Amino acid sequence: MLRKIGRLFVIKTRFEAFLIIYALALGSCARGTAYLQQFPGFGGQLLFLATTGAVFLAGAKMLDCIRLEKEVADLREAAAARSGE
Repeated sequence: MLRKIGRLFVIKTRFEAFLIIYALALGSCARGTAYLQQFPGFGGQLLFLATTGAVFLAGAKMLDCIRLEKEVADLREAAAARSGE
């Protein structure tokens, strides 16, 4: 039962990753605007930049991991096909 629930939290495709990145970006911009109101001026702008920059880093990592997992699965499939011959 826990495995079925756990599978819901696994990102399998690039489309799912883009949806999550979009949601993170919306939250980041909301947090950034709150920073701009709390800390007007250069400090608030730096915090806004930091929140949006974190989304770029997390998104890039997610997309890289999806590509890597696909490559590993393809290699395992090819190795299994070779050993089965």
